[in-house]
Amino acid sequence: MPQNGIHAMVGIASRKWMPKREWLLLGVVLGNIFPDLDNLVVAYATLANLPNPEHFHRTFTHSIFTVLAVVVLFFLVSLLARNEKWKNFGVGFGAGILMHILVDLILWFNGVVLFWPIQYELNLWGWFTEPAWLEMILGTGEFLMFGFYFLLLGSLARRSNTDLDRQRSSRIWAYIQFGLFLLFTALFFTIGAQGLLYQVFGGLYLLSLIVATVMTVQMRRTVESL
Repeated sequence: MPQNGIHAMVGIASRKWMPKREWLLLGVVLGNIFPDLDNLVVAYATLANLPNPEHFHRTFTHSIFTVLAVVVLFFLVSLLARNEKWKNFGVGFGAGILMHILVDLILWFNGVVLFWPIQYELNLWGWFTEPAWLEMILGTGEFLMFGFYFLLLGSLARRSNTDLDRQRSSRIWAYIQFGLFLLFTALFFTIGAQGLLYQVFGGLYLLSLIVATVMTVQMRRTVESL
């Protein structure tokens, strides 16, 4: 249910409660996106024919210990670089990961290994059996929500008159995402979400995830202007 685009938009929305500190909100938004990058590990494990590759998802990037490690790491970086912005970024990044974990627990049907490497999975939806049609909609909905996130970045850039060179590309990527949502929704409900088709879907999802991360960094002036 909480597609990565939703996580990114939650990060943007949190600006209402965040103090105005340089790089803090940028860290929050990227921290909200970051945990699902563990899907790159899942993809590698799948290609390498490792057993149970899906077990790498919602583990190390969704752990409270990772949050603590990230905050400490960027605090040390700020000391070495003598730049307060890195500490702000680390605090925001850690807060963003925590937001991601909380939204996953409340709005997603799978559990989170909250204290990885301790193998304890917290799942508030363990009683619910997800029907196949809903699973497909939630999967293709990743593209839909990425599209809304890209549109939001472009809208905020126009409002704050920042990142003028990125506004067109954010709009183009939004339309690409909407097209992918319609295409794969139609294909999944007619052909089925399996085999080569699902592999292509997974590859395009990972590409979209990486694009969302890169575009957020590229449009950091927009994010920081909020």
